[in-house]
Amino acid sequence: MAQLSQAKRVVIKVGTSTITHDNGTPNIRGLERLCRVLSDLVNTGMQIVLVTSGAVGIGVGKMGLSERPSDTAGRQAMAAVGQCELMFLYDKLFGEYGRRCAQVLIEGDIVDHDQRRSHVTNCLNALLELSIIPIINENDAVAVDELEGQNIGDNDNLSAIVAKLIGADSLVMLTDIDGLYDRNPQSNEDAVRIPVVLEINDSIRSVAGGRGSKRGTGGMATKIAAAEMACGAGIDTYIIGGSRPESLYELIEGESIGTHFIPKRS
Repeated sequence: MAQLSQAKRVVIKVGTSTITHDNGTPNIRGLERLCRVLSDLVNTGMQIVLVTSGAVGIGVGKMGLSERPSDTAGRQAMAAVGQCELMFLYDKLFGEYGRRCAQVLIEGDIVDHDQRRSHVTNCLNALLELSIIPIINENDAVAVDELEGQNIGDNDNLSAIVAKLIGADSLVMLTDIDGLYDRNPQSNEDAVRIPVVLEINDSIRSVAGGRGSKRGTGGMATKIAAAEMACGAGIDTYIIGGSRPESLYELIEGESIGTHFIPKRS
């Protein structure tokens, strides 16, 4: 699993459950550690794009709600409130380590529009050349496909789309489970982690299960779909635990953590 050590351009995706507490408030310690590690990786010369979830969850926490709104308009409102808070935190924490970041909100149908796709790609490339960390989220305040479980299917697939747009070498998805297992590790103590996947087939899809935590809209199934998309573009993809962002160092050093999806190489 040493491919990440050779990567120049990397997309990191972080989920809601990794950066918030159960009540929707920001996990400050987790966010601080993530920003510290990513800043350090940029210092080594690596170009990092961060795809982040969490706007709706943080909006719910900031408004003191007990749960996510059930209606689309309510979730749109929470996304608008939460995105503001989320970017404030990222800007502050990355700034503590001397790094600059930029917000880029993308709508899921960007892949269907050549001109818009080109504009986004040019913007991301320009930011990376300036050593600025683009922070990407879907524009949930006005584009409701993700909120209604359509099209993108969570930011997992968005991260794969972004990785393809910028020609990334690797995609790393940080989640609340430290890799793909042969059965659900939350309900099976004897579940075994699958360290390497050479082909995403029906057998792999069958062990992915359903949706994720109550604070997010994804799950292992959407991560497998994202890995399949990225691997199809020749991008090495990893699923690792998000509770320890420092695991990225271990991954770079070639340690066997998480699950590495290896694309077919010609």
